Amino acid sequence: MSGFISVSNLYNTKGTPLSNLNSVKAVYQAFAEGDIPSVLGFLSRDIDWTEAEGFPYAGTYHGPNAVLTEVFMRLGSEWEGFAAVPDEFIDGGDTVVTLGKYSGKYKATGKSFQANFAHVWKVQDGKAIRFIQYVDTLLVHRALQA
Repeated sequence: MSGFISVSNLYNTKGTPLSNLNSVKAVYQAFAEGDIPSVLGFLSRDIDWTEAEGFPYAGTYHGPNAVLTEVFMRLGSEWEGFAAVPDEFIDGGDTVVTLGKYSGKYKATGKSFQANFAHVWKVQDGKAIRFIQYVDTLLVHRALQA
């Protein structure tokens, strides 16, 4: 994952804001490094964060605190080595689509999984205002089953 830019500094060396694409790329790098405060810093205080229907944390969460408590903290406590690794970014200006792979081991069952994902980010004024997750939830649920 070389070429990522620190999300904690969403400005380039000339002091101008990063593109939406580079900001989203930086979020995945921060997540991979466990830098959740930087990830949350990219989210608008009014973000609508939608986890796919059928995913263990399905639903729409409003605001960074809800994303932290209902998604990130659960991922950190219920999974070992959970990762969201991007393979491709599609730059649509205010909309950035990320294609990649999830992986991890569910602690309660000891089962691992890997599944492709698509994430759709809507960015406004340098902050994510909407996130929508698409994933094959059957692959995730197989890891949850004893």
